[in-house]
Amino acid sequence: MRIFVTGATGFIGSAVVSELLRAGHEVMGLARSDEAAYSLLKVGASVHRGSLDDLESLRSGAEVSDGVIHTAFNHDFSNMAAAGLTDRRAVQTFGAALAGSGRPLVVTSVIAHLVPGRIGTEEDAPDINTAGKHRIASEEEALSLASKGVRVSVLRLPPSVHGDGDRGGFVPALINVARRTGASAFVGESSNSWSAVHRLDAARLFRLALETAPAGSKLHAIGEEGVSIRDIAVVIGRSLDLPVISKSIEAAPGHFGWLAHFASQNIQASSKLTQELLGWKPEHADLLDDLEGDYYFKN
Repeated sequence: MRIFVTGATGFIGSAVVSELLRAGHEVMGLARSDEAAYSLLKVGASVHRGSLDDLESLRSGAEVSDGVIHTAFNHDFSNMAAAGLTDRRAVQTFGAALAGSGRPLVVTSVIAHLVPGRIGTEEDAPDINTAGKHRIASEEEALSLASKGVRVSVLRLPPSVHGDGDRGGFVPALINVARRTGASAFVGESSNSWSAVHRLDAARLFRLALETAPAGSKLHAIGEEGVSIRDIAVVIGRSLDLPVISKSIEAAPGHFGWLAHFASQNIQASSKLTQELLGWKPEHADLLDDLEGDYYFKN
């Protein structure tokens, strides 16, 4: 199949592109710069110029494809509401282009919009009072397309998608905070955990969703249901030779900045139903094992 991939040169999207090419699919990646276009051509993908803000480029890319995988998102933490609106418009555009065709559309979402403090499942509905609420509208828009002749699926990612090349995720952000402040911290007693998945396992799930997921599927790319934030802080402290300390809820914003809310949250989920539906199982390194590797601390 000829697959249109947004975010094709990003940390997750580039792994999806490689996974699709290895499986024999043809890939057309969205590129907004010459650098992005070159990187796509280098791995054997074709280039479709445009951006998430250019709805005409999204429409034309979807129309000439056999399916779409949408991994792009504008992670501007200063205005996540606007980022969410841009994402919803992109999903609407894909839906209009694919309506009535039965072609697949895989839309990226997050587990951070599920109720915190318990292990979320694929059957759980989003909660508007969560840190991931800006992703809810896109997910709902995507799922509505199942009744319009689109074989749509929503793939929810955990807070940590890890692996070599991770530069903009939450774990690198924790490392940067530790470097800046001179201490690797966790919040309170740190009974909270984050779910995690290796990027290569996530990429394989995107491919399986594209190929076989039934219309309206909600999928969880979860390799580990919960990794203790305190354990993450300990590995970071040891790797950077910095003290590991606890910060109170009140002191957390001063230490973590924008990351304080996420560092104090318990964001966990299961992928049991996804594994049963698609036969997917995580195979690559766990988060703490990945952190023990040197690539997270090279720079």
